[in-house]
Amino acid sequence: MENREQIKATGEQIRANSEDMKAANKQLKEQMEATGRQIKEQVEATERQMKATGKRIGELTNRFGGMVEYMVLPNLVTKFEKLGFTFTKANRTEIKDKEHHIFLEVDALLENGGKVMAVEIKTKPSIEDIHDHSERMEKQRQYADLHGDKRVYLGAMTGVVFSNSEKIYALKVVWTSVSRVW
Repeated sequence: MENREQIKATGEQIRANSEDMKAANKQLKEQMEATGRQIKEQVEATERQMKATGKRIGELTNRFGGMVEYMVLPNLVTKFEKLGFTFTKANRTEIKDKEHHIFLEVDALLENGGKVMAVEIKTKPSIEDIHDHSERMEKQRQYADLHGDKRVYLGAMTGVVFSNSEKIYALKVVWTSVSRVW
C-alpha cells in the first residue's frame, strides 16, 4: 500500500509542478512581450530623436554655409581684380526655366560687359561639389545660348578649407573644360 500512496503522492507532486511550470511559462511569456514592447518604444523614441537631431544639424550646416557665403562674397570682386578680372556687378542668381528644364543656383555671379564668372562658395569643397559646378556651368551656357547671350562664361570655386585632392581635381576639370567654351 505504501507504494501506491507514494506513487499517488508523486503523481500529485508532478501535476503540481506541471501547473507551476505552466504558470511560470505564462509569466515569462508576458514579461518577454512587455520587454519587447518597451524595446520597440525605445527604438522608436531614439529614431525620433535622431531625426530631430539630423534636422537640427542640417539647419546648422545651412546657416554656417550661408555665413561663409556672406563672408566670402564681399571680397570676391577684390580677389578677382588682383587676378586681372574686373567685374562691375555681383549677385546671387537662380534660374528656373521650366520650358527648357534648366534649373540652377549660383552663389555669386560676377559680371562685366563681356564676361560672366559663376562662383560656387563652399565651406569645404568636395570632388562632387566641383563636378556639380562643372555641370552647372554647362547648364548656364545652355541657358545663355537660348537667350542669345554670347558673353564668355567662366567658373570658379572658393572654399574655407580646400584639400589638395580637391585642388588637383578642380584643375583637371579646368584643363579638360578649356576646349569647351561655357
